[in-house]
Amino acid sequence: MSKIKITQLKSTIDRSENQKRTVRALGLTKVNQCVELEATPQIIGMVNKVSHLLKVENI
Repeated sequence: MSKIKITQLKSTIDRSENQKRTVRALGLTKVNQCVELEATPQIIGMVNKVSHLLKVENI
């Protein structure tokens, strides 16, 4: 599997509880924080759900 680098660009303040939990489940807690994850279908689905808050790069 390939890896993706996910960076949180926007805050989760004033977002729905589902979006806050999704961002937290991806391992992101702060703005401008980056994580590298395997590009599994589950991770891709979570990223698509909150893509307006994130920046995604293929590694």
